Amino acid sequence: MNHAFRPLAAIALVLLTACSSASYSSWTRANTARQVQLKPPKAIKVTADSFGCIRDMTRVRGFYVDNLLGNLADTLAAANMPYGGPWPPGSVGQRIPGEAMVKHNRGYNPATNDWEFFVLDVDRKSTKIADRGFRKVINEFGGNCLTCHSGAEERWDMICEQGHGCEPNPITPVMAVAIQNSDPRCPKVSLPPNQRAALRELAALLEVDPSPPGGR
Repeated sequence: MNHAFRPLAAIALVLLTACSSASYSSWTRANTARQVQLKPPKAIKVTADSFGCIRDMTRVRGFYVDNLLGNLADTLAAANMPYGGPWPPGSVGQRIPGEAMVKHNRGYNPATNDWEFFVLDVDRKSTKIADRGFRKVINEFGGNCLTCHSGAEERWDMICEQGHGCEPNPITPVMAVAIQNSDPRCPKVSLPPNQRAALRELAALLEVDPSPPGGR
């Protein structure tokens, strides 16, 4: 009787070993995946060289986007979500050449949803960062960037567009396009009459010379 059960015992041992191996393999794969997920995210270094001609970026409605980590596809997906959603790290958003916002890795600055704000000085040859930060960056209109963008509904991840809940902006859509087309780092373009008129209107608000760079 004992001999008769030996083959069954051997089969059971083989099955037990196989199950144990399979379980170990599954655990190994899961643990490896977890280790991959726990790897520190790639650092996002932002310098003046991170910004160039605004029109070299990808246009989304009335603003431009890019991704400093090369993940433009996910940035575009976030920008085009009809009901909003979080933007991926490395995302850059710009409506005009002199201002930008960059999304850092999760937890970098919870108060701003990890966005950092930039005020830029631009000319034909270079870009300089005039100011950067989170809570106290003031744009050329005297507005606090965080105060404006924090008005956006949570689902929009601090991105300001019409209907998002942000404070009113003095730059109209036509003004924005005119400013984008006047970026001195970009190839020259001829501005149509409505854009020239928009620049004159903007100049009156800022009390500056309304002529676009290079007399365009």
